[in-house]
Amino acid sequence: MKHHPNDAELTVSGMSCASCVGRVEKALAAVPGVRDPQVNLATGRAHFRLAAPEALPRAVEALARAGYPAEPQQTRLAIEGMTCASCSGRVEKTLAALPGVTTAQVNLATGSATIRHSPAVAPQALADAVTAKGYPAQVQAEAGHHMHDHGGDAATLKRNFLVALVLTLPVFVAEMGGHAFPAFHHWLHMAIGQRTLWVLEFLLTTAVLAGPGRMFFRIGIPALMRRAPEMNSLVALGASAAWLYSTVATFAPGLLPPDSVHVYFEAAAVIVTLILLGRWLEARAKGQAGDAIRRLIELAPDSAHVERDGRIVEIPVAELHPGDIVHLRPGERVAVDGVLTEGSGAIDESMLTGEPVPVAKQPGDPVTGGTVNGNAALAYRVTATGGDTVLARIIRMVEDAQATKLPVQALVDRITAVFVPVVIGLAALTFALWMIFAGALGQALVAAIAVLIIACPCAMGLAVPVSIMVGTGRGAELGVLFRRGDALQRLAEARIVGFDKTGTLTQGAPALTAIEAEEIAPLDALRLAAAAEARSEHPLAAAIVGAAHGKGLELPTAEAVQAAAGRGLSARVEGHALLIGNAAALAEAGITAAPALIAAAEGWAAHGATPVHLAVDGRHAAAMALADPIRPEAAETVAELHALGLQTAMISGDVQATAEAVGRQLGIDRVTAGVLPEGKLAAIREMGPGTVFVGDGINDAPALAAAETGIAIGTGTDVAIESAEVVLVGGDPMGVARAIRLSRSVMRNIRQNLFWAFGYNVALIPVAMGALVPFGGPQLSPMLGAGAMALSSVFVVSNALRLRRAA
Repeated sequence: MKHHPNDAELTVSGMSCASCVGRVEKALAAVPGVRDPQVNLATGRAHFRLAAPEALPRAVEALARAGYPAEPQQTRLAIEGMTCASCSGRVEKTLAALPGVTTAQVNLATGSATIRHSPAVAPQALADAVTAKGYPAQVQAEAGHHMHDHGGDAATLKRNFLVALVLTLPVFVAEMGGHAFPAFHHWLHMAIGQRTLWVLEFLLTTAVLAGPGRMFFRIGIPALMRRAPEMNSLVALGASAAWLYSTVATFAPGLLPPDSVHVYFEAAAVIVTLILLGRWLEARAKGQAGDAIRRLIELAPDSAHVERDGRIVEIPVAELHPGDIVHLRPGERVAVDGVLTEGSGAIDESMLTGEPVPVAKQPGDPVTGGTVNGNAALAYRVTATGGDTVLARIIRMVEDAQATKLPVQALVDRITAVFVPVVIGLAALTFALWMIFAGALGQALVAAIAVLIIACPCAMGLAVPVSIMVGTGRGAELGVLFRRGDALQRLAEARIVGFDKTGTLTQGAPALTAIEAEEIAPLDALRLAAAAEARSEHPLAAAIVGAAHGKGLELPTAEAVQAAAGRGLSARVEGHALLIGNAAALAEAGITAAPALIAAAEGWAAHGATPVHLAVDGRHAAAMALADPIRPEAAETVAELHALGLQTAMISGDVQATAEAVGRQLGIDRVTAGVLPEGKLAAIREMGPGTVFVGDGINDAPALAAAETGIAIGTGTDVAIESAEVVLVGGDPMGVARAIRLSRSVMRNIRQNLFWAFGYNVALIPVAMGALVPFGGPQLSPMLGAGAMALSSVFVVSNALRLRRAA
């Protein structure tokens, strides 16, 4: 953590022992301008203080020479002023060209850039490079969460649109009303005269362009001067061309051919007004697209009631520390992560899991920041704050996924890189062709302006990222977290889903599933067995004791307890001699097995359960079945995956008989059992392309990493979660089917958006050029072009918003 403006921190690779630490510290200490280097082997981080900023690159070089190179750093920038795919492509190209930058991904929908770069590159230098290109950028604080204020944008754009609308309406009515109703045209000219009318239109249109329309010129003209035109440049060129031509016609008509003295003030004003309308609707829709992550951010309360010096006081959540005792009132939100210390009650965890049923909590159970307390008064000890909480990690995962580029976007990037210059070239070509073949300056100008205005790189730039933005946000609401956005595309192309067994399809801990008894009541048999097993730490013993507690049985005290490895144990309870173990333990003790109990035990074993026998005073009294219960949702999950056209497989380290029994019950297509982590890896590779693997344990990490898409059960280990691309927040395997359905919906939505964005431009740019005129069709008005362009972006964003109801 940095505590001083001149403090620096690097993650150092290759350290394995204390000697490495010493060499790294020595290498850093020898760098001029580096002071007080401190290296932590456990975290792999080096902390030091800089006498001057230029010492940081020298420190990075010194580490590389010493054989302990600093790992790349990731920086996220918040960028303003990007309005179309040309903008985002230009920013990305600028960042990628900087020395020391490995990768740069720019997201138009979120107004952000994610850059991996050498630690020698200062994050502020990245922001400065983007700002110099005309797109103001700021480094995002690591602990903060970026949420572009599309609501603020929408309010500003709405105000600008309304002002433009009020100024434009008189111009539009005067010109278009005159065309529609010749009598109105004659009356207007008789009342105030043509020249006076044109002067008034000039004043109103100039007010539109200089006021609400100034944003297009402020951004577009400098971009044009830098030879990097973008969407605003097209609007500025089209509107200013119409305004300039009309101004000449009004004040210096002698400069134009007599038959070309017309004004197009209404075109310039309506172009700006309609595009402002489109931008406003687009910004409002973008705000809705980011609602999911905004709601996550708003889940954390601002204050909490904490014990301080024997009193309960209300303090800001930012001031909480691990170990603090927080008191939770009925209906209040949990401030940060912790462990319950007092009280018991139900907590609504739907923000985490998507499941509406509240979860019962008692002392010792974990509570998560952002969840909602029920009707009980509770207290908990803080275990994580700030960026370490589950909620903060979820928000970070969603943001990272939204910032990712999908492979399908590569084609879009190549086209948008040249799109605006090509459109300007086509507009110039259109003007020349109309002058050559029609000889009408006014018509040539109108056609060229229509080409400039109708072209829409915005729709192409938004087609992919806005769908990812809405889709990943919807996933977070459903308890499906995409750690990387490109997992959306791979998951949609999945062919086979492999599952780990224990903890994924099953509960992960043995439980008593059946009991048969002779000459003794089943509950008495359970009570005696649990009393004997009460002090054992064996998982099977815990299952027997847990079953007895679950039925409310009072356990007597056991005496003379003796355990035999691999066999079981003997004890004395309530004056009875007990023997608990497998069939071999009964035989060794000379106890005759009861045929009915042995038959039941063999039936259980055939279905994957472990039979345990109980002898009381030398007689075989009962048999119990202990098994890792299958999760209630597992069979439904497998059936749902089959309905989606996917194959299923199970890869387990358990014995073949048990694994096959579980596989049969669930209807799994392929079962591989008795494998170590390396064997899971081999089994994944044998499945071929389109493989998904679902797991929860440390031993699943290699398979999760090796599969094309790894899905980690969120109740599993941190190692498994870090190895996966998708995380299911709860333990419900049905999340796998939800994730696949959602990914397919997102990819289908992206294809629809891309078809519209490309189809729109391919179809309408030739129409704007006048392709229909030789066949008797009309010449496209720039006003219609402006309306079409504005609505094309709105269509793309609105279509993406449908994903909020997906899965």
